[in-house]
Parts: sequence; structure tokens; C-alpha cells
Amino acid sequence: MPRRKIRVTGAPEAPLRAALAALRSELGVPEAFPPEVQEAAERAAKAPARPAYDATDIPFFTLDPPASTDLDQAAHLSRQGTGYRVRYAIADVAAFVVPGEALDAEAHRRVNTLYFPDEKIPLHPSVLSEGAASLLPDQVRPAVLWTIDLDADGRTGAVDVRRALVRSRAKLDYAGVQKQIDGGTAEEPVALLKEIGEARERQEAERGGISLNAPEQEITEQDHTYVLGYRAPLPAEGWNAQLSLLTGMAAADLMLAHGTGVLRTLPAAPDGAVARLRRTATALHIDWPHHVSYAALIRTLDPHNTRHAAFLQECTTLLRGAGYTVFRDGALPAITTHAAVAAPYTHCTAPLRRLADRYASEICLAAVAGRPPPGWVLAALDGLPRRMADGARIAGTVERECVDIVEAALLKDRVGDVFDGCVVDVDEHRPTVGTVQLISPAVIGRVEGDRLPLGERLRVRLTRADPGTSKILFTAA
Repeated sequence: MPRRKIRVTGAPEAPLRAALAALRSELGVPEAFPPEVQEAAERAAKAPARPAYDATDIPFFTLDPPASTDLDQAAHLSRQGTGYRVRYAIADVAAFVVPGEALDAEAHRRVNTLYFPDEKIPLHPSVLSEGAASLLPDQVRPAVLWTIDLDADGRTGAVDVRRALVRSRAKLDYAGVQKQIDGGTAEEPVALLKEIGEARERQEAERGGISLNAPEQEITEQDHTYVLGYRAPLPAEGWNAQLSLLTGMAAADLMLAHGTGVLRTLPAAPDGAVARLRRTATALHIDWPHHVSYAALIRTLDPHNTRHAAFLQECTTLLRGAGYTVFRDGALPAITTHAAVAAPYTHCTAPLRRLADRYASEICLAAVAGRPPPGWVLAALDGLPRRMADGARIAGTVERECVDIVEAALLKDRVGDVFDGCVVDVDEHRPTVGTVQLISPAVIGRVEGDRLPLGERLRVRLTRADPGTSKILFTAA
């Protein structure tokens, strides 16, 4: 599920954060866990199922934003002959959650961790997601351990997955790792992140895939005014994402060979969505020749450039047709690929934050062991896509409403001002209503006018912007 990254800072009583708190209340977002769920989590944290295989001698590391404590993945990278060995440990949520009991039922109700610009609403109680199940440093944890061998070009060879006890040696952050790699001071397991990440990026380009490393939109308060900025992702973030993609692709291949599984699928973007994105590129003065593909264009953009950053944010709209596809007993589905990955792919690397990942891991473990998946997995499999779709709709509503609130806060003191923009969409049933992309600041809002020239420049006046009560609205100037 693509997520538009928006981060808001400031005191909880500030108007913007107060509006976000009101949104959570309006949407009925379940912030607190029921007492029986919290009690079950505390019991599970003290007595998880422990696998027999001990891999605590492998010096894993985690790589996340500095403040993160819900650590799903830990990695160890090494050379293997002329190629590489990727060991990727995933938090084993199933070691704590008993199918059908309180924790499991609550996870099925929540489906995903929900991200607001100022806080997150977790899938599992923090005693698990940020404690006993998280791959925190110097703690022995149950994990689903992937071992994936790559050749010198980064192509996948042998794959193994098993339950194991692991212990991370270090909690690393992107800026620190980037500095070590750039400065040549990183130890080999960390230094190989660049080598393997770049090899996988070349493989991605060859198969026509695209990683959309959209920048994080930051809204900061300065002298009672909100200011929009973008934080461009570091190369190390993209290299780390390639490890997750690699594992998700290996998992999909295992499930397809096994004949039962759950895939993350995405059809090719419809022409209308691409046409709208081309109009957004025009509004942001981004040259997109008609002979250049979407994937090729993305690779030319610089996320440090504000206009490019805004465009990359809008590119997430092409990923909104993604869904989950299940199959069983060798009856493969009509669509098995994810258009952005350009290969079969599944979600399996973030079980602390996403329900489906726990099921995918169980199926892969069964596939490697040559046995059927557990009965609780098969019993829930057919209903999983609908449940995940329901969760995605809630997450999508949260994202859209948060964007509206944040953009209203950004422009609340500029009601009456005139801006340069481009009409990127017009309602086919109401031709006087459309969507305008401003050139500066790079925000999108509803526009009304007697004549809305689709794909053309238009001067618009801001007539409404209140983060507490309404969305932004423009009229043709």
C-alpha cells in the first residue's frame, strides 16, 4: 500500500495537530486496545514460541529511522563465492499471536498500522510491536529467517526460509549508514548494502520495474505560519528497500511453485491515470517527452528538487489499484505480477504493521518444509483480500483527509491570494468542478469555475482554507 509521507511537528495543542486529533475521533480510529487484548499481549510477550534453530551467532543489524522502535527486519550481508548471501530476519509475530484468540481478532479488526502526520495507530499493542516482538538490539527474538543467495549481478539463486532465534547487534539509522558508506568506514556487512542494493536496482531497471522513493513532505510551524518542505530519501533508504523487495519476490516465487499463496498484485496503470500525471508534470514544469516511459522519467528526477519532489508524491496515485490475490491447490490466478515491481511479489517483511505478512510467511515456511500450510492459514486465506481491502480503504481515507488538513493549514493565511496552477482533472459529470495543481507551493486542491481548461495553465484564487473545518477550495481568477 503506497503511503504519502507527511510529517508534522509542533505542540499537541497547535491548531494543525488539534485538527488531526479531531480527525482520529471523527473516523473512530481505535487508539487504545481493549483490556483483554492488552492483557493477552502482555502474557504473550513473556512466553513466545521459541524455534529450535539458533542463529544468534549471526551479527544482524537493523536499519530504520532513528526514532523507530517497531523493527520488523534485521539483515546480515556477506560475500558468497563471486556473489552475495543476504540473510534477512523478519519479526515472527506468529510466535506471539494465537490464531482465533483476542490478539488475532484485534489484528483482523485493525488490519494495518495507520499513519497520521503526527503519530501512528499500531496494529499490535506496543508491548509486542515495540517490545517483545521487535528486533531490538542485543535481544534474542524469534524470527522468520530468509537466506537468499545472489550471483555477481544480483540475480536470485538458492532461497531458504526457516524459523530461528536471532539477535541484532546494532540499531542503525539511514543518515549514519550513508555517512559510513560514503566515508569508506562501514564494516563489510553494512558496506555491502550499497553493492547489493545497486545490483538489485540494475536488475529492477532491466525488468522494467520502478521503486518510487517519494520524498517525505514536512510541515513545520514558524511564527504561527506553516511552511512546506520535502526531505529527500537517502540512497541507503533505496538500497535497504531493495532487500525487502528481494525477499517479497522470493516469497512470491516460493508460493507460486507451492501452488498456494497470497500475492500483492497491481495491473498496469490505466491511460487516464497516466494522462492525469502528465498534466501534473506540465503544472510543475517537468519535461516529459511522449516517447519517454513513466519508469524512465522517474529515474531522471531529483527528489532534492522541490518540483520533482512534489511530482514523486503524486506518482503514488498510479499504485492505488494494488490488491491481494489468493490462490490454492495449484490453481494460479490470472494476474500474478505487480506492475511496479514487474515481477510476482508479495508482502511478507512487515508483520508488525500489516496483517497479510503473517500469512505469507507461514505459507512460505510450509513450502520450504514440503508440507501444507497450517489450517488456520487456509481457513482465513480466501477472506484475506477483502479484509486487507477494507483496511486499505480506511488507510486511504486517513491519507486523503490528512493531506486536506495539512494543505489547509499551509494555506490558511492566504485566503484571497491568487496562484498559478494547472488543471489536472475535471469532473466528467460536473465540468465546472476540477482539480488544480499549484506551481508554488506544490499542493493540489479542488477548483470551481465556468471554464476549466484541462491540462492548461490557470490563475486561481484561494477562497477557503481551514484545517479545522473544511478543505481548500479555489476558484478561477
